[in-house]
Amino acid sequence: MRASKTFSSAVAAALIATAFACSDNKTPSAPTSNSAGGSTTGGNTSSATGTMSIRLTDSPFSDAKALLVTFSDVSVHSADPGDWKTVPFASGTSRTCDLKKLQGATDVLGIGPLAAGKYTQIRLNITGATIYFDNAAVGGPCASTIAAPAGASSPVEIPSGEVKLNNEFTLTSAGTTITLDFDGDQSVRQTGSGNGNGNGNGNGNSKYMMSPVIRVVSVQ
Repeated sequence: MRASKTFSSAVAAALIATAFACSDNKTPSAPTSNSAGGSTTGGNTSSATGTMSIRLTDSPFSDAKALLVTFSDVSVHSADPGDWKTVPFASGTSRTCDLKKLQGATDVLGIGPLAAGKYTQIRLNITGATIYFDNAAVGGPCASTIAAPAGASSPVEIPSGEVKLNNEFTLTSAGTTITLDFDGDQSVRQTGSGNGNGNGNGNGNSKYMMSPVIRVVSVQ
């Protein structure tokens, strides 16, 4: 009878030891999500957003009364994930700015909510530009469309309308505003003689070419 009790005690002790060993070797549970939508351990996932605002100013082409430049896209490059995010226009699918009216002033080029985080580049796509010599354009510096002023004008050839600016910045949940300087004087050069060819007021020989010179002047 004593031997049977001893054997039972030994078995019970072995079972208890096995149970403690198993509990010590349990795999840690997967990280849970926090209230902000991100993981509590590791990773950079976040659901926070901020307002991205890109504004434009200029030192304009001195020989012009108006220099209208049309943008078809404004984008910023996200560091994680590494892809381009479009900054929407206030309205429409393009935005035209009169660089002459942006001397000493700024106006919104693109604005909209994007995921907060680190960004590494700004990209602008320019689809057209025209110089007007006789009259200023009517209205504000930037709009979905700007009516062509009367008088002599000349189209501007743009060999490459894509401009990339390598400038790292962080978009915070409070929002970030970037101001760009589009230097008209350095961007536009005359490649032919004359003064205008758009409507019979010029001699038809003017030719202009644009190599956009744009720089970041502030990030706030």
